[in-house]
Amino acid sequence: MKRLWTPAWIARHVAMVVLVVSFLGLGWWQISRATAGNSLSWGYAVEWPIFAGFVVYVWWREVKLARRREAEADAPPADPAVEPAPTVTTGSRPAVRRPVRVSRVPASTGDVVEDTDLAAYNHYLSWLNANPGARPGDYPG
Repeated sequence: MKRLWTPAWIARHVAMVVLVVSFLGLGWWQISRATAGNSLSWGYAVEWPIFAGFVVYVWWREVKLARRREAEADAPPADPAVEPAPTVTTGSRPAVRRPVRVSRVPASTGDVVEDTDLAAYNHYLSWLNANPGARPGDYPG
């Protein structure tokens, strides 16, 4: 709980209280305008308390996350003799891992059956590469 009373957290607590009180005050103001005849204010009168609820939810989630991190930091270190299994996720975020490169073994050259359509397409591509200004309709083949 000590981590929740640092200057940064005190500023977050104060910001949460100020925002909630402000949003609820704006909701009350919209209710007074709506009862005076402004029908559009009924929508805003509903919106402002929802905004205040969202601020409380975000604050509560951040406090819960900070307490969880504090509990993990205070936990005794794991036994170094026992290697833990690698985890795919860290908390609620997926871990970033290096891509795996797979070497491809070329097919054996024996008993190769030539695909005529593939050979024609490769010839067409090599012709386009050799003639960069040509249009596909200029292909002589």
